[in-house]
Amino acid sequence: MLVSCLLSFTVIAQKKNAGFQYHIRRASSAIAIDGLENELAWIRADSAVDFHMVLPMDTSLAKVPTVVRMTYDDDNLYILAICYTNIPGPYMVESLKRDFSFQKNDNFIFFIDPFDARTDGFTFGANAAGAQWDGSMYSGGSVDLNWDNKWTSAVKNYPNKWVFEAAIPFKSIRYKKGIKEWGINFSRNDLKGAEKSSWAPVPRQFPTASLAYTGTLVWDEQPPTASSNVSIIPYALAGVSKDYANNKSAAFKREFGGDAKVALTPSLNLDLTVNPDFSQVDVDQQVINLNRYELFFPEKRQFFLENGDLFSNFGYSDIRPFFSRRIGLNQPIDFGARMTGKLDKDWRIGVMDIQTGASSENQLDAANYGTITLQRRVFDRSNIGFIFVNKDITSAAPGTSIGADNYNRNVGMEFNLASPSNIWTGKLLGLKSFTPGVNGHDFVFADNLQYLSKYWTLYMQQEYVGKNYSAAVGYVPRTGYVKLSPLVLRNFFPKKGDVLSYGMQFTSNYFFNERFNRTDNESALSFITTFRDRSTVTVSGINDYVKLLQPFDPTNTGKASLATGSQHRYNTLDILLVSKPQSIFTYQLETALGGYYDNGHRLTFSGTVGYRMQPYVNIALNSNYTDLRLPMPYGDTRFTLIGPKIDVTFTNTLYFTTYVQYNDQQRNMNINTRFQWRYKPASDLFIVYGENSMPSPYIPKNRQLVIKWTYWWNI
Repeated sequence: MLVSCLLSFTVIAQKKNAGFQYHIRRASSAIAIDGLENELAWIRADSAVDFHMVLPMDTSLAKVPTVVRMTYDDDNLYILAICYTNIPGPYMVESLKRDFSFQKNDNFIFFIDPFDARTDGFTFGANAAGAQWDGSMYSGGSVDLNWDNKWTSAVKNYPNKWVFEAAIPFKSIRYKKGIKEWGINFSRNDLKGAEKSSWAPVPRQFPTASLAYTGTLVWDEQPPTASSNVSIIPYALAGVSKDYANNKSAAFKREFGGDAKVALTPSLNLDLTVNPDFSQVDVDQQVINLNRYELFFPEKRQFFLENGDLFSNFGYSDIRPFFSRRIGLNQPIDFGARMTGKLDKDWRIGVMDIQTGASSENQLDAANYGTITLQRRVFDRSNIGFIFVNKDITSAAPGTSIGADNYNRNVGMEFNLASPSNIWTGKLLGLKSFTPGVNGHDFVFADNLQYLSKYWTLYMQQEYVGKNYSAAVGYVPRTGYVKLSPLVLRNFFPKKGDVLSYGMQFTSNYFFNERFNRTDNESALSFITTFRDRSTVTVSGINDYVKLLQPFDPTNTGKASLATGSQHRYNTLDILLVSKPQSIFTYQLETALGGYYDNGHRLTFSGTVGYRMQPYVNIALNSNYTDLRLPMPYGDTRFTLIGPKIDVTFTNTLYFTTYVQYNDQQRNMNINTRFQWRYKPASDLFIVYGENSMPSPYIPKNRQLVIKWTYWWNI
């Protein structure tokens, strides 16, 4: 049934907000990026006004006015946003740090879709203190904030308004010569008034980033094409590390390497890297792990991020044929190349080849990783995708030899449905793996269909993953199953009072083996309340059933395992509280009380609390306390995780971050301290200190100190 719906619901329709047009003209004077609106070019530019409210309701114009003007010259696209306020007092911002949390800041952001395809694009903006925001967009409205590029901006505050001004170099965005109509929308988040708005109207159930609802940026002439677009980004690094656990002497290192970005066409980019280093990347957030399967941690390394959705967004969250963290995480990357971008309005392409070296310490063989992906837009906003992933062992780790499993390959296709209004979305996926000595039960079939309106969310997903399916460069934590996942949500909107909306939601995940015998399921019934100040309360009742398919230690601490085939049933009450985002003190608190494996009991308190001394200091505390009561040999087991993080932003180019994580399940305390000076746009100096230690008694395991310099040079 789902397959027939996906194939039949493909409608070509006119762009939803085609009537919203902004006419951009060449600048009539030079523009200085200073947050002032006094240049002749701004006086003569058209204005985008009359923003539409998105939250708390989407049925009227915004209460706080916003005025936007745009212009351009041969080198840059310019934008000016005047954000008025009608409530006295300081603006609400998290910090001066780049790529802030949208919900916790007064901000102005805009979205551009150079092909007006309503599927992918770029986003730029700033909060009221001047912290920059930029990201690449994919899947019709998702934003990857790990994408960074070179541009300049300024923000100036007044008692009744704040002004954002920016210059976006044409070299920093990907577009095709000759297209004179781009998709565009402007978004404003005003925390003091608890209002979110956009220029072209967006229904409240969608983010303002939804490209299905962009207006049109109409150019008076063809957008300028950069004469050359090559960036060289070298780095130099010096560091020292010491491994106390293995009683090794201090090791010193000096490394050089870098990246290059070459625009093969204005919309197709070639990325090259030699001996890359990722020592400045944020550490992963630790968790109390009571899961039977491998956990997922997102990619944060810059080389893999631009147009990364072409590779990483293929499949589902637990069926990823390509997962870049499999490449070079515990072994060196010697060199690599990526070609990504658009061939035209309908075709996107991604080609990647990475060569890693062997690691004797981790017993990892040298390997070559190759990936090809193609995406063809069909039926207005939908697309058909193809992927091929290959891993070949090129040489064995020292002291070992290449085994029989010397390669793994995956090939797959998917159809992604996105209706013109984004109310209907879905996916149809097929994958096949190739591994030496394996034949049969090595393919994947999955699909889903979603209907999303203001009042109803209806969703159904089904998956089949064969027991012999293998994705050596992917993330597929579970194989040999059939899964059914329905979701039903009904929202209600009171006409007055403190409650903005409330709703009932039912979700379930049913797992079966390949013979369609049930192995486990989790079902939840939730009552969700959203208040007009944007705070929320969610109360859920959860029912779990598990028939273990392999031995499992329910504490994940190396104790005895529950037997394969044993059955476990238990219920849980879960309460989630999320504060209003405009508070200086914010929180997200969750408690869960109920049963657990082996007729045990589980109590969990978890959450994140934050306090900001705006705009310079942002303090967050991530914590988890889990109390397990189980029969012997497990007994009573308690885990504590505490993770304080302090961000100090002296200016919007000078940052200091300290992140401490204490996790007694892993018997580890991690300290990561990073100083970053962005001395020029996209060019940085980092000083990073990291340490792992036994918490009690305190015994250091390893320490390292790194100083790294990078420079972004546009040729």
